[in-house]
Amino acid sequence: MPELMRIEVIYPLPEKQEIFTVSLPAGASVRQAIEASGVLLKYPEIDLSKNKIGVFARLAKPDTPLRDRDRVEIYRSLIADPKEVRKQRAAEGKVMKKGAGEVESE
Repeated sequence: MPELMRIEVIYPLPEKQEIFTVSLPAGASVRQAIEASGVLLKYPEIDLSKNKIGVFARLAKPDTPLRDRDRVEIYRSLIADPKEVRKQRAAEGKVMKKGAGEVESE
């Protein structure tokens, strides 16, 4: 194992994706990476007790140990529940398009 690991911490925003790169000692945790990145200072709205976190799109706990070149992701809450949006569309009689376009009838 390398003495220092290179870790990326990602925080997606609606208009851009913030990427922080940190060097941490081998065996560091997800929480340590997030704290070392400075993302919590830059974005005080992040609450690690509420926001879900993951490593390479897989949910992880704050004490999960990291490996060199891991990508820690901090997830934001959804604005709308996708299931509820589909239900509302169905109730309104709107048709959802699938694929590239509508199929023409003969």
